[in-house]
Amino acid sequence: MSRIERKAEGAGPFTTRLTWRLSDGGTAVWESRPARKRGLLTVRAAGESTKPRSRRTDSASAARLGRLNAVAAGAFTAGGCLFASGAAVGQFGTGGVTSAWIYFAGGLFFNAGGYVSLLQAVNAPRQDSGTGALAARRWRWWSYEPGRIDWLSTFLLFAGTLVFGINLLSSLLQGLSVQQANRLVWAPDMVGCILFLLSGHLALAEICHGRPGVRPHDLGWWIVAVNQLGSVLFLAAALADFTRPATGDVVNVDITNWGTLTGALCFAVGGVLQFFERP
Repeated sequence: MSRIERKAEGAGPFTTRLTWRLSDGGTAVWESRPARKRGLLTVRAAGESTKPRSRRTDSASAARLGRLNAVAAGAFTAGGCLFASGAAVGQFGTGGVTSAWIYFAGGLFFNAGGYVSLLQAVNAPRQDSGTGALAARRWRWWSYEPGRIDWLSTFLLFAGTLVFGINLLSSLLQGLSVQQANRLVWAPDMVGCILFLLSGHLALAEICHGRPGVRPHDLGWWIVAVNQLGSVLFLAAALADFTRPATGDVVNVDITNWGTLTGALCFAVGGVLQFFERP
Protein backbone atom coordinates (compact mmCIF):
# COMPACT_ATOMS: atom_id res chain seq x y z
CA MET A 1 0.00 0.00 0.00
CA SER A 2 1.33 3.47 -0.83
CA ARG A 3 2.15 5.86 1.96
CA ILE A 4 -0.72 8.11 3.04
CA GLU A 5 0.26 11.77 3.03
CA ARG A 6 -0.99 13.69 6.03
CA LYS A 7 -1.07 17.34 6.99
CA ALA A 8 -1.84 18.05 10.63
CA GLU A 9 -2.89 21.44 12.02
CA GLY A 10 -3.85 22.46 15.50
CA ALA A 11 -3.17 24.31 18.71
CA GLY A 12 0.10 23.57 20.50
CA PRO A 13 0.45 19.81 20.94
CA PHE A 14 -3.15 19.14 19.87
CA THR A 15 -4.30 18.17 16.38
CA THR A 16 -7.59 19.83 15.47
CA ARG A 17 -7.56 19.40 11.68
CA LEU A 18 -6.08 16.58 9.62
CA THR A 19 -5.90 16.45 5.83
CA TRP A 20 -4.86 13.27 4.04
CA ARG A 21 -4.77 11.80 0.54
CA LEU A 22 -7.07 8.87 -0.16
CA SER A 23 -6.13 5.75 -2.07
CA ASP A 24 -8.20 6.95 -5.07
CA GLY A 25 -6.26 10.21 -5.27
CA GLY A 26 -8.86 12.37 -3.52
CA THR A 27 -8.41 14.17 -0.22
CA ALA A 28 -10.30 14.06 3.07
CA VAL A 29 -10.33 16.62 5.87
CA TRP A 30 -11.16 15.75 9.46
CA GLU A 31 -11.87 18.57 11.93
CA SER A 32 -12.25 17.83 15.62
CA ARG A 33 -15.49 19.62 16.49
CA PRO A 34 -17.54 18.82 13.33
CA ALA A 35 -16.56 15.16 13.66
CA ARG A 36 -17.41 15.07 17.36
CA LYS A 37 -20.62 17.08 17.23
CA ARG A 38 -22.02 16.35 13.76
CA GLY A 39 -20.24 13.16 12.72
CA LEU A 40 -18.92 14.91 9.59
CA LEU A 41 -15.74 15.20 7.57
CA THR A 42 -15.19 16.69 4.11
CA VAL A 43 -14.00 14.85 1.01
CA ARG A 44 -12.84 16.10 -2.39
CA ALA A 45 -12.45 13.66 -5.28
CA ALA A 46 -9.26 13.58 -7.34
CA GLY A 47 -9.10 16.52 -9.75
CA GLU A 48 -12.27 18.07 -8.32
CA SER A 49 -12.09 21.84 -7.94
CA THR A 50 -15.60 22.46 -6.61
CA LYS A 51 -16.57 22.79 -2.98
CA PRO A 52 -15.77 19.57 -1.06
CA ARG A 53 -18.63 17.29 -0.05
CA SER A 54 -19.52 16.42 3.53
CA ARG A 55 -19.35 12.75 4.41
CA ARG A 56 -21.40 11.60 7.40
CA THR A 57 -20.63 8.81 9.83
CA ASP A 58 -22.82 5.71 9.90
CA SER A 59 -26.46 6.15 10.93
CA ALA A 60 -26.05 4.43 14.31
CA SER A 61 -23.16 6.71 15.32
CA ALA A 62 -25.01 9.78 14.02
CA ALA A 63 -28.09 8.85 16.08
CA ARG A 64 -25.91 8.37 19.16
CA LEU A 65 -24.25 11.77 18.68
CA GLY A 66 -27.67 13.36 18.18
CA ARG A 67 -29.02 11.93 21.42
CA LEU A 68 -25.97 12.98 23.42
CA ASN A 69 -26.10 16.46 21.93
CA ALA A 70 -29.80 16.85 22.75
CA VAL A 71 -29.29 15.76 26.36
CA ALA A 72 -26.30 18.09 26.83
CA ALA A 73 -28.12 21.01 25.21
CA GLY A 74 -31.21 20.47 27.35
CA ALA A 75 -29.16 20.13 30.53
CA PHE A 76 -27.22 23.36 29.97
CA THR A 77 -30.38 25.22 28.98
CA ALA A 78 -32.17 24.09 32.14
CA GLY A 79 -29.11 24.65 34.34
CA GLY A 80 -28.58 28.14 32.98
CA CYS A 81 -32.23 29.08 33.49
CA LEU A 82 -32.19 27.78 37.07
CA PHE A 83 -28.97 29.64 37.89
CA ALA A 84 -30.44 32.82 36.44
CA SER A 85 -33.57 32.28 38.55
CA GLY A 86 -31.48 31.76 41.68
CA ALA A 87 -29.59 34.98 41.03
CA ALA A 88 -32.85 36.84 40.39
CA VAL A 89 -34.28 35.57 43.69
CA GLY A 90 -31.10 36.70 45.42
CA GLN A 91 -31.24 40.15 43.84
CA PHE A 92 -34.96 40.89 43.92
CA GLY A 93 -36.50 38.35 46.30
CA THR A 94 -35.82 36.69 49.60
CA GLY A 95 -32.46 35.13 48.63
CA GLY A 96 -30.86 32.99 51.32
CA VAL A 97 -31.80 29.32 51.43
CA THR A 98 -34.38 29.62 48.64
CA SER A 99 -31.77 30.96 46.23
CA ALA A 100 -29.24 28.32 47.36
CA TRP A 101 -31.65 25.47 46.63
CA ILE A 102 -32.40 26.84 43.15
CA TYR A 103 -28.66 27.06 42.49
CA PHE A 104 -28.24 23.49 43.72
CA ALA A 105 -30.91 22.22 41.31
CA GLY A 106 -29.26 24.11 38.47
CA GLY A 107 -25.91 22.64 39.44
CA LEU A 108 -27.25 19.11 38.98
CA PHE A 109 -28.20 19.97 35.41
CA PHE A 110 -24.75 21.46 34.82
CA ASN A 111 -23.22 18.22 36.16
CA ALA A 112 -25.30 16.21 33.69
CA GLY A 113 -24.45 18.52 30.78
CA GLY A 114 -20.75 18.39 31.57
CA TYR A 115 -20.64 14.61 31.78
CA VAL A 116 -22.67 14.09 28.61
CA SER A 117 -20.35 16.52 26.78
CA LEU A 118 -17.43 14.37 27.92
CA LEU A 119 -19.26 11.23 26.75
CA GLN A 120 -19.67 12.81 23.34
CA ALA A 121 -15.90 13.32 23.11
CA VAL A 122 -15.18 9.80 24.41
CA ASN A 123 -17.51 8.15 21.89
CA ALA A 124 -16.93 10.41 18.88
CA PRO A 125 -16.33 8.44 15.65
CA ARG A 126 -12.71 8.42 14.45
CA GLN A 127 -11.35 8.93 10.95
CA ASP A 128 -10.46 6.00 8.71
CA SER A 129 -7.42 7.13 6.72
CA GLY A 130 -7.95 4.57 3.96
CA THR A 131 -11.60 5.18 3.09
CA GLY A 132 -12.08 8.82 4.05
CA ALA A 133 -14.94 7.94 6.38
CA LEU A 134 -15.68 8.19 10.08
CA ALA A 135 -15.62 4.83 11.81
CA ALA A 136 -17.98 3.92 14.66
CA ARG A 137 -16.58 3.15 18.09
CA ARG A 138 -17.66 0.77 20.82
CA TRP A 139 -19.61 2.62 23.51
CA ARG A 140 -17.56 3.67 26.53
CA TRP A 141 -18.54 5.47 29.73
CA TRP A 142 -15.03 6.80 30.31
CA SER A 143 -11.62 7.18 28.71
CA TYR A 144 -8.35 8.91 29.53
CA GLU A 145 -7.11 10.82 26.48
CA PRO A 146 -5.47 14.10 27.60
CA GLY A 147 -3.65 14.31 24.26
CA ARG A 148 -6.96 15.13 22.53
CA ILE A 149 -8.10 18.74 22.80
CA ASP A 150 -11.81 17.84 22.71
CA TRP A 151 -11.39 15.32 25.53
CA LEU A 152 -9.38 17.74 27.66
CA SER A 153 -11.79 20.62 27.08
CA THR A 154 -14.86 18.60 28.01
CA PHE A 155 -13.07 16.94 30.94
CA LEU A 156 -12.20 20.35 32.40
CA LEU A 157 -15.79 21.45 31.85
CA PHE A 158 -17.11 18.41 33.71
CA ALA A 159 -14.53 18.85 36.50
CA GLY A 160 -15.64 22.47 36.83
CA THR A 161 -19.27 21.43 37.29
CA LEU A 162 -18.22 18.98 40.02
CA VAL A 163 -16.24 21.66 41.86
CA PHE A 164 -19.22 23.97 41.60
CA GLY A 165 -21.18 21.18 43.29
CA ILE A 166 -18.94 21.51 46.36
CA ASN A 167 -19.63 25.22 46.38
CA LEU A 168 -23.39 24.71 46.02
CA LEU A 169 -23.56 22.05 48.75
CA SER A 170 -21.58 24.23 51.13
CA SER A 171 -23.83 27.22 50.46
CA LEU A 172 -26.74 25.23 51.92
CA LEU A 173 -24.98 25.04 55.30
CA GLN A 174 -26.07 27.49 57.96
CA GLY A 175 -23.96 29.35 60.52
CA LEU A 176 -20.63 29.27 58.65
CA SER A 177 -17.90 31.56 59.91
CA VAL A 178 -16.24 34.01 57.52
CA GLN A 179 -13.22 31.71 57.13
CA GLN A 180 -15.45 28.69 56.51
CA ALA A 181 -17.54 30.57 53.96
CA ASN A 182 -14.46 31.64 52.02
CA ARG A 183 -12.91 28.17 52.18
CA LEU A 184 -16.02 26.05 51.47
CA VAL A 185 -18.09 28.36 49.26
CA TRP A 186 -15.89 31.03 47.68
CA ALA A 187 -12.74 28.97 46.96
CA PRO A 188 -14.54 26.13 45.09
CA ASP A 189 -16.49 28.77 43.17
CA MET A 190 -13.22 30.35 42.00
CA VAL A 191 -11.71 27.00 41.04
CA GLY A 192 -14.83 26.05 39.09
CA CYS A 193 -14.78 29.36 37.20
CA ILE A 194 -11.12 28.92 36.27
CA LEU A 195 -11.79 25.39 35.01
CA PHE A 196 -14.69 26.70 32.91
CA LEU A 197 -12.43 29.40 31.42
CA LEU A 198 -9.69 26.88 30.58
CA SER A 199 -12.25 24.57 28.99
CA GLY A 200 -13.65 27.42 26.90
CA HIS A 201 -10.18 28.54 25.78
CA LEU A 202 -9.40 25.02 24.55
CA ALA A 203 -12.78 24.86 22.80
CA LEU A 204 -12.01 28.12 20.97
CA ALA A 205 -8.57 26.82 20.00
CA GLU A 206 -10.21 23.62 18.73
CA ILE A 207 -12.56 25.54 16.43
CA CYS A 208 -9.93 28.03 15.24
CA HIS A 209 -7.17 25.39 14.86
CA GLY A 210 -4.77 27.47 16.88
CA ARG A 211 -4.97 30.95 18.30
CA PRO A 212 -8.59 31.86 19.19
CA GLY A 213 -10.20 34.18 16.67
CA VAL A 214 -13.59 35.31 15.38
CA ARG A 215 -15.61 33.01 13.09
CA PRO A 216 -19.06 34.60 12.82
CA HIS A 217 -20.33 32.09 10.22
CA ASP A 218 -19.57 29.07 12.41
CA LEU A 219 -22.38 28.00 14.76
CA GLY A 220 -19.93 26.06 16.91
CA TRP A 221 -17.87 29.24 17.38
CA TRP A 222 -20.94 31.14 18.60
CA ILE A 223 -21.78 28.40 21.09
CA VAL A 224 -18.28 28.37 22.53
CA ALA A 225 -17.97 32.18 22.50
CA VAL A 226 -21.28 32.71 24.31
CA ASN A 227 -20.34 30.09 26.91
CA GLN A 228 -16.91 31.67 27.37
CA LEU A 229 -18.57 35.04 27.98
CA GLY A 230 -20.72 33.31 30.58
CA SER A 231 -17.59 31.92 32.24
CA VAL A 232 -16.06 35.41 32.41
CA LEU A 233 -19.24 36.76 34.02
CA PHE A 234 -19.26 33.84 36.48
CA LEU A 235 -15.66 34.70 37.42
CA ALA A 236 -16.58 38.35 38.01
CA ALA A 237 -19.47 37.21 40.21
CA ALA A 238 -17.19 34.86 42.15
CA LEU A 239 -14.57 37.56 42.76
CA ALA A 240 -17.26 39.89 44.08
CA ASP A 241 -18.59 37.16 46.40
CA PHE A 242 -15.48 37.08 48.60
CA THR A 243 -16.33 37.75 52.25
CA ARG A 244 -14.14 40.37 53.89
CA PRO A 245 -12.73 38.95 57.16
CA ALA A 246 -12.71 42.37 58.81
CA THR A 247 -16.41 43.12 58.27
CA GLY A 248 -18.06 39.80 57.40
CA ASP A 249 -19.61 41.38 54.29
CA VAL A 250 -19.14 40.23 50.68
CA VAL A 251 -17.27 42.55 48.33
CA ASN A 252 -20.29 43.43 46.18
CA VAL A 253 -23.62 41.60 46.31
CA ASP A 254 -24.99 43.31 43.20
CA ILE A 255 -22.04 42.24 41.03
CA THR A 256 -22.34 38.71 42.41
CA ASN A 257 -26.04 38.44 41.57
CA TRP A 258 -25.94 40.24 38.22
CA GLY A 259 -22.77 38.47 37.12
CA THR A 260 -24.31 35.11 37.96
CA LEU A 261 -27.63 35.99 36.31
CA THR A 262 -26.12 37.22 33.03
CA GLY A 263 -23.50 34.46 32.96
CA ALA A 264 -26.19 31.83 33.49
CA LEU A 265 -28.27 33.30 30.67
CA CYS A 266 -25.22 32.98 28.41
CA PHE A 267 -25.04 29.25 29.19
CA ALA A 268 -28.78 28.93 28.60
CA VAL A 269 -28.43 30.63 25.20
CA GLY A 270 -25.46 28.39 24.40
CA GLY A 271 -27.59 25.37 25.30
CA VAL A 272 -30.38 26.49 22.96
CA LEU A 273 -27.89 27.04 20.12
CA GLN A 274 -26.41 23.61 20.74
CA PHE A 275 -29.74 22.02 19.79
CA PHE A 276 -28.99 23.12 16.21
CA GLU A 277 -25.42 21.75 16.16
CA ARG A 278 -26.39 18.17 15.51
CA PRO A 279 -25.70 15.44 12.96
